[in-house]
Amino acid sequence: MVKHQPLQVYERQLCLSCLTGIYGCRWKRYQRSHDDTTKWEFLWSLILFFTFSLLLVWFYFWWEAHNDYNEFNWFLYNRSGEWIDGTVPILATTAAGFTYIAFLMILALCHIAVGQQLNLHWLHKIGVSTALLTTAIGFISVNQTWGEEWAVLPISLQATGPFLHLGALVAVTALAWLVAGQVARSEKTMFQVVVLLLYLSVLLGLYMAPLSITSPCIMDHANLTPRPDVIGHQGAPMLAPENTILSFQRALQMNVSGLEADVAISLDGVPFLMRDRTLRRTTDVEKVFPDRQLDDASSFNWTDLHSLNAGQWFLKEDPFWTVQSMAQREVMLVGNQSVCSLEQLLRLATLHNHTVVFDLRRPPHGHPCYHSWINDTLGVILLSGIPQHLVRPTGDRGQVRQVAPGLQQMSVEKLPPQVLHQQGISRLLLRYSQASPDDIRWFSRSNVSVTLYTVNEPWLFSVLWCSGVSSVSSEAPNILRKVPYPIWLIPDEYCLIWVAADLISFTVVIGIFVFQNYHIIRWRLSGMHSYNPEQIMLSAAVRRSSRDLNIMKEKLIFSEVSNGVGSAEDLYMENGFDYYNNEGISH
Repeated sequence: MVKHQPLQVYERQLCLSCLTGIYGCRWKRYQRSHDDTTKWEFLWSLILFFTFSLLLVWFYFWWEAHNDYNEFNWFLYNRSGEWIDGTVPILATTAAGFTYIAFLMILALCHIAVGQQLNLHWLHKIGVSTALLTTAIGFISVNQTWGEEWAVLPISLQATGPFLHLGALVAVTALAWLVAGQVARSEKTMFQVVVLLLYLSVLLGLYMAPLSITSPCIMDHANLTPRPDVIGHQGAPMLAPENTILSFQRALQMNVSGLEADVAISLDGVPFLMRDRTLRRTTDVEKVFPDRQLDDASSFNWTDLHSLNAGQWFLKEDPFWTVQSMAQREVMLVGNQSVCSLEQLLRLATLHNHTVVFDLRRPPHGHPCYHSWINDTLGVILLSGIPQHLVRPTGDRGQVRQVAPGLQQMSVEKLPPQVLHQQGISRLLLRYSQASPDDIRWFSRSNVSVTLYTVNEPWLFSVLWCSGVSSVSSEAPNILRKVPYPIWLIPDEYCLIWVAADLISFTVVIGIFVFQNYHIIRWRLSGMHSYNPEQIMLSAAVRRSSRDLNIMKEKLIFSEVSNGVGSAEDLYMENGFDYYNNEGISH
């Protein structure tokens, strides 16, 4: 045992060199210090912790915002005029920055664990400052340009809250080892009290956190409502170009209950499907009509619209990263799509007896159909032969009711059920962030059906399912098809689970504090009736710093408990023989 001590000491010194070298560029033994961290370096430690916390929230936000990546890219397109996947650089820089800051946080905790002084190198300080600045700018930019997306955080916490609570509880419980060590080594009563109060406050907050978690997925399985219907928003745009016949056919293959589209009207009065104001993004108008690429889509007649290719852009841009998985025959089929008319969509829906939901867009002022666009659109619907109860338009309810009273109109405005019933409306179409679980249950009890858009992620679909929503509009029916059951459903026993977790955590924390302070308590109670060489060395080193005295006391305690087994050599090796050569003798 004794002959292996030099190797063990060497390995320990090597680990310390790597630890202090990477964090503060202190590779030599004489550069390391057990002195208290300076106030300036302590401030940098707080900045590091704050940056880590901010990046953690930023990373979580973009992870959960995956549901709306296409919406974000479409927003960027409308501002820049160029289609780019803006989420890629954001996710790459976020992942790199979070990994770097998390690594520094781990190194800082290791410094605290081994009692080394925190001394962050100036290069790392630049890196931390850069990460903090860019993240803060990101928060401000999102708040100003895409502020409604922040609503995804509380909604996602309804699903992940119980699991995040348990994960945070495990992490904070593990930190008890570091906190107990700091309290045991410190001779300053004020420091001990502050550290204990801070730690216990965080721990108590975590113990009580489940009281604020109101997840609709904490329920008995028997109370689960039927699976919400899925409406293919623009068809199945992950599998085929949006608003094309192929896209709607793919959506029907995914067992959707309805189809949703945006309807514009051509120069000669033909209603067609188009989301954008122009044709640049989803057609080859730049190639066929280069002088008209910025013109409103409604300024083209149907012959010109039908001559455009509406599929090649999908193969080129690959907006959902799905083209590579397609077979060659599928690629050829996708590349030969054209602009779809409302009449074509209605014929397809009639054939399969599926619902059609659409939003009518008025043509620009001066258009030949500027005043007759609703009647022109309703005329196509009535001539198509589709049962009127399968058609659900939004907007201009008065005029629609006069021409086609059988259509089931939907409101895009969240009004009280009484007002909706007075207007003859029994269906709502809202963004998923506009209706809380209480709202959904309220409308359901009032016989108002709620459809929420755009729901692409299984976790969001699961939360809304548990909330009792009747249907969702999705760009990813192929993904939601694979969710036969809510993935976040938690039994009512969750209350018992978190109480048990709190009790286990509390027991472990108490055990850690007792274990960390056991030797010191025993040493103080023993009265030190015997002396050994380590005790003599402790008395002779009174001029050393209080930090070094604490370390020597711990060595003394361990040697006292082990009945004198241990040696002065260990103490010299642990605290650095160079110290006595370079500093201790000079005193």
